[in-house]
Amino acid sequence: MTEDTLIPEVTAAPSPRERARIALSTARRRTLALADCLSDAELIAQHSSLMSPLVWDLAHIANQEDIWLVRRVGSRPAVRPDLDDLYDAFRHPRADRPALPLLDPVRARRYLAVTRDQALDVLAALPPGDGFVFGMVAQHEQQHDETMLATHQLRAGCPVLSAPAPPRASAAERLPREVLVPGGPFTMGTSTDPWALDNERPAHAVDVPAFWLDTVPVTNAAYEEFIADGGYDDPRWWTPGGWEHRRSAELAAPGFWFRDGGPAWLRRRFGQVEEVPADEPVLHVCWYEADAYARWAGRRLPTEAEWEKAARHDPATGESRRHPWGDTPPGPEHANLGQHHLQPAPAGSYPEGAAPCGARQLLGDVWEWTASDFQPYPGFAAHPYREYSEVFFGSSHKVLRGGSFGTDPVACRGTFRNWDRPIRRQIFCGFRTCRTAEEAR
Repeated sequence: MTEDTLIPEVTAAPSPRERARIALSTARRRTLALADCLSDAELIAQHSSLMSPLVWDLAHIANQEDIWLVRRVGSRPAVRPDLDDLYDAFRHPRADRPALPLLDPVRARRYLAVTRDQALDVLAALPPGDGFVFGMVAQHEQQHDETMLATHQLRAGCPVLSAPAPPRASAAERLPREVLVPGGPFTMGTSTDPWALDNERPAHAVDVPAFWLDTVPVTNAAYEEFIADGGYDDPRWWTPGGWEHRRSAELAAPGFWFRDGGPAWLRRRFGQVEEVPADEPVLHVCWYEADAYARWAGRRLPTEAEWEKAARHDPATGESRRHPWGDTPPGPEHANLGQHHLQPAPAGSYPEGAAPCGARQLLGDVWEWTASDFQPYPGFAAHPYREYSEVFFGSSHKVLRGGSFGTDPVACRGTFRNWDRPIRRQIFCGFRTCRTAEEAR
């Protein structure tokens, strides 16, 4: 069975099996495109100690498919059982992976191809059902694709990726700075989405007081005001841990920003140097920077529950939507997702993707830091293994929501939870701020 035979012409909602087939094929095309544009030497190299060599990602993706689809779902012999330890992400920190006896690019691609052929045979013989494990594996590959894209951003050298610029926001439209999210209970999380991961479950009621939320993510222009006002030099705006990190890491601007003798800030984006666009959401800021900006602005970061209520709750029906605009799958008119562009769209874009509260760009463009630690929901049950979510719960990781321009729609929905350490900013992360309604001026 080959990839070319996978995708039928679909005029209605695909069956669970078709959905799984399409998701796997879409992820694999992206994985190979991110690898095939580089030489073998660049695939083997470690472009940052924060990231794996890209060739490790290739074989790790294959190994997860080998374990979960070939063996566990298909009950078939392992393709390469000898590789399980080598590509176990919990056994080998990223910084140590270049020293491992990794498969070379040719063998890694071969492992990907052989494993995929067997996985597709397993899928073809699968009884009708929700296909959760196939969805989990497709989402896993897309998550690694976004990590590979972040490695491309960290890579030095000539540009190898290209994409059209995102659509421009309407200059004639004047949006309010903030929108009101009414107080009251809403349903957070899900118990019905067949491909939702364990940390998104179960659905539960949360009472969220009224609050005002930024209509759009904080822009580069707004963040420049924070820099110009000495925000990086004033400990009043930083938590003690944030101030310590700012000093030790010598933070003075978002990641990849620099000046070259002139007054304008420049940035490096996938190998190109350009002036920082004033109207784009700020990108590559860590949680500490986002929190400091919010304090400087007299505001705060939204909690995870506040963010999800703004993105999903429909006051007219009392229901929680799958996406801000409704339950229909994301289209190019709704959000900047799927690596169709290599940068955020200008703030205020995608009016058709607005939430009921009026906020825009809650999905796509930039992952948004929230104030919340990554914790389990009431009634959480690890599935299908503890290491997906449970081992990360606690105060050492902050929640991000909404996805970025590098997130595929299969791994982006109103309930999807991402998490990372508060010092991380190599990911495509930004933020928006809020204030409680009692603070109305």
